[in-house]
Amino acid sequence: MENIEEPMDSNFPVILQSEKLAKYIVETAVYPREPQLLKELRELTQNYPRGFMGTNPESGQLMSILLKLLNAKKTIEIGVFTGYSLLLTALNIPLDGKITAIDIDRKAYEVGLPFIKKAGVEHKIDFIESPALPILDKLLQDPSNLGTYDFAFIDADKWSYVKYHERLINLVKVGGLLVYDDTLLGGFVVWPEQDVEASHRPYRKALIEVNDALATDPRVEIALASVGDGLTICRRIA
Repeated sequence: MENIEEPMDSNFPVILQSEKLAKYIVETAVYPREPQLLKELRELTQNYPRGFMGTNPESGQLMSILLKLLNAKKTIEIGVFTGYSLLLTALNIPLDGKITAIDIDRKAYEVGLPFIKKAGVEHKIDFIESPALPILDKLLQDPSNLGTYDFAFIDADKWSYVKYHERLINLVKVGGLLVYDDTLLGGFVVWPEQDVEASHRPYRKALIEVNDALATDPRVEIALASVGDGLTICRRIA
């Protein structure tokens, strides 16, 4: 197998297979436009344990445009970590917008909380410390929640993506977006399994199944974008 350049600040290979090209993209088009508080949180996250789990800023840049085009007001986020994508979303929805943010790790969320407070957007966020599936099931029990969310962002345990999708598809409105992060896993989804480090194989297997499920779901239109670590954008049509 060809040698693949090591990525910047990551344990995974660069999807574009070129660190120089990835660096060019972020230095030319992403970093110069990144809000200061997001930049500070990103830099802090890089030094936090498992900092590679933070949302890629180039993915965030695309998400910010999607949120604005959609005029999103009510959103849901599965997997918060230190809150880069959460802060980004809060900055791009109206003053009276609301985000339901679910994560099992409040400690990581509190790393980014000072930045959220400094930005003056804490009032938009309802953080719930919990596994996501019970919360989603609870939301589904209330008919007033069905089809009311404009936007969902999912960046959590990959083996649960399909389960999340089956619930979120009923919470997000027709015409709304469901965005799944890390769906190309540094390119591992196309590597022969024997060439993938053993610790990454379960993630590879899970994401191949996710990608197949989303690609064949007639309820959504999809775009699988080679941005960040892979970003699958689903627009609910039914």
